[in-house]
Parts: sequence; C-alpha cells; structure tokens
Amino acid sequence: MANEISAKLKYLKIAPRKTRSVADVIRGLPAEEAKVQLMFSKRRAGVSLLKLLESAIANAKNNHQLDVSKLFVKEIRVDQGPKSKRWTPRARGSVNLIEKKSSHVTLILGVSDKLPNSKYIFEEKKKKEKAVAKADKGKMKEKADETNEVKTRGKEKKPDKSNFFRKVFRRKSI
Repeated sequence: MANEISAKLKYLKIAPRKTRSVADVIRGLPAEEAKVQLMFSKRRAGVSLLKLLESAIANAKNNHQLDVSKLFVKEIRVDQGPKSKRWTPRARGSVNLIEKKSSHVTLILGVSDKLPNSKYIFEEKKKKEKAVAKADKGKMKEKADETNEVKTRGKEKKPDKSNFFRKVFRRKSI
C-alpha cells in the first residue's frame, strides 16, 4: 500500500528481548519524535533501530514522495533470528552451552494528517555545509599551531620538577 512504508533489518546480533525494550519506546510515535528518542537511547539496539528508521523515512521520501512530518511508527515487530551455539568447558569434563541470539526487526511507517506538532525541531546539515565546516576547522588548527610556535620561541623552557616528586615518593625506601 502507498500508506504503509516498510523497512526490514535481519540478523541483528542483539537478543530480541533487549531489542524489544527499545522498540516499545518508539511504537506509535511520529517519525521525527521517534528519531530523537532513539538518538538519546542508552541501549545498544538504539543505534541499529535509528538506522532502520532513517532507512524507512528515506524510502517514504524517495520512493513514495511523502512528507516526513506526516509519518508515524505504525508497527515495529522484533522477531527471533537464528541462534549461533557455542560452548565453554566446565568442571569434570562437562560443558556449558552459550547461545548467541539474533533478531529480525520489521518497521512499518504509516501516514496520517492528524499527527500533533513535533516537540522537537530537527535540522539536518547539508553535505556542503559539513565540507565547509571541516575546511574551516583545518585552517583554524593551522593558525593555532603557528601562534603556539611564536609563543614558544619567546619563552625559555623551565626545568621539569616532576623528577623531584619521583625521588621523594618512591615505593621502596633506600
């Protein structure tokens, strides 16, 4: 359907139980607000879910020509993926099984005109602005290096007093 935009993330190397706790936070939120929630999430799954959400938003923008402000998280489902099984040796020749779980995440965005205004203003920098900012930063660093050189030429270096404290506070006494 044109009103539903989906994105999938398979084989995420985080247990489904941990991923669901992050997914529950953004369920039903407007897309921009969900993005902010994931940015400030302390959980490791937040980074992966943020990339998935951004992918779904890009799908809506580029493939369906939809306005981002009308999108909301209609459904987010976290299913269990395959487990990779390992073992570790234990006492008297026995073993302990270690299961490394993975997740499959499905995100579906819906379109609605009745969404409330977002609490957050989200501005994205353009690539040109980033390039200009990096160039300016490099020039500023060069100028700072030049000024540091000028300052060090005029001053003489003082003897280092850290050796005094090394002598006083030795671990072994003489």
